[in-house]
Amino acid sequence: MGQELERARGSFARRSWADAHAAFVLADAVEPLEAADLERLAMAAYLTGRDNEYLDVLERAHHAHLKSGERARAVRSAFWLGFRLIMRGETGRATGWLGRADRLLEVEAGECAERGYLLLPQVEQRLESGDFEAAFDAAASAAAIGERCGDADLVACALHQQGRIRLLQGRVGVGLGLLDETMIAVISGQLSPLVTGLMYCSVISACQQVYAIGRSREWTAALAQWCEGQPDMVAFVGACQVHRAEILQLQGAWPDAMEQARRACAGSQSTNRQAAAAAWYQQAEVHRLKGESRSAEEAYRSASRLGLEPQPGLALLRLAQQHTDAAVAAIRRTVDCTTDRMKRMSLLPARVEIMLAAGDVPDARQAFRELEKLAQGFESEVPAAIAAQAGGAVELAEGNAQAALGSLRAALAVWHRVDAPYAAARARLLIGLACRALGDEEGARLEFDAARSVFERLGAAPDLARLDALPDGVAGGRAHGLTVRELQVLRLVTGGETNRAIAARLSLSEKTIDRHVSNIFAKLHVPSRAAATAFAYQHKLV
Repeated sequence: MGQELERARGSFARRSWADAHAAFVLADAVEPLEAADLERLAMAAYLTGRDNEYLDVLERAHHAHLKSGERARAVRSAFWLGFRLIMRGETGRATGWLGRADRLLEVEAGECAERGYLLLPQVEQRLESGDFEAAFDAAASAAAIGERCGDADLVACALHQQGRIRLLQGRVGVGLGLLDETMIAVISGQLSPLVTGLMYCSVISACQQVYAIGRSREWTAALAQWCEGQPDMVAFVGACQVHRAEILQLQGAWPDAMEQARRACAGSQSTNRQAAAAAWYQQAEVHRLKGESRSAEEAYRSASRLGLEPQPGLALLRLAQQHTDAAVAAIRRTVDCTTDRMKRMSLLPARVEIMLAAGDVPDARQAFRELEKLAQGFESEVPAAIAAQAGGAVELAEGNAQAALGSLRAALAVWHRVDAPYAAARARLLIGLACRALGDEEGARLEFDAARSVFERLGAAPDLARLDALPDGVAGGRAHGLTVRELQVLRLVTGGETNRAIAARLSLSEKTIDRHVSNIFAKLHVPSRAAATAFAYQHKLV
């Protein structure tokens, strides 16, 4: 065995991927590598971010296996070629390689792990068609083949598919249990580097989709440790950094979240478009929350250019910019075009917030009802808290402050348990408004002060501005069910301004102001602008 080849294999075993890659390339230049070493070179190329080289070398390994009569190993190489091409969106080539793998396996006698691997694409096809049970059965068959053949990679892939299927069916507890079992194999080091990275990324994403925050944090910390132990690895680092950014943002560590997102963006632009897009979106979210509108818009656009839908963040940015009609149009379009229940769960809270700001309380109430129903299927306290907070905001807009308080305090308790300070502060702002509407001005100020301290620490400028715009206690703290925006509109109405003039002053559409005025009349039980003006002065609302 040549010295360079010996060094390459040693570096590969130590997971020194850059050294392994360089040494295998040198050894290959001296004498063409055999199939097993070509597989190692392909893996080192993939992990160091050389995606095209990975495909080229893996194709060489496939032909080398065929030449030596190792048909099953050739099938496996073809499978991984097809899998990677699917991930790259090259469907034609992917289908060709998977078809070749199927054809080669037809003449292979006896059971082998490769038969299980070729079931995995069938699982995904059945998932796409909505046949969940057929997909689950195919994944179970693949797992059973993996068990019989002693192939830990295959078992993990199939088990994780079963977990994802159960999550999609709303059986969250069962699904998370299957994903936890998958992760036992991952963190124990039983799997190949490629499958280890794939399982980390897919399982963490699945946990985040169902708001399993504790598991997301646990597995992301494990992924970070795994990546840090391989400093020259590129392939999965960007995805890890995005996951860390999402968790740091939730925990209120916004500068650290931004740093992780920027690093993910810089390291993934040429190797992982999906991770790069997610990193841009994450940067946009932090910019939006801090009131940095121009930077947020640029980052949302960058995410969109890489293929990621920039909603609901972009619609919420338009709302913060007081472009309410644009926000309404964007969130309606996105929600109406989305059928996936998990994605709708992430969009509906924004629809509630935007429609309340636009004065369309019935639409907000309808969005909340769907959100509440979806949350019940997640078997998790976080979706329930999201729905409770949205419901509290709707109750406030409808003048039901007492009902709002119960929902908002339930949400606040969850935000404290999961260490989500920004969400907690937003809940406390609404609780303060409910207290004020019930005449408890001291309670309102306590809630506002608690919210302010968090917003100041985080640098949440738009939320601070919203707090500063709140009127002082009026009529013993009673606002008669009017929202902050409605009080603002009412004061302009009492000044004799037309709806068109109010719309221009507040940078809203005249249609939105019409809705606000209609809501004011309904809540104050008055028939006209003159009667609303009289009511406002009589009850010291101005």
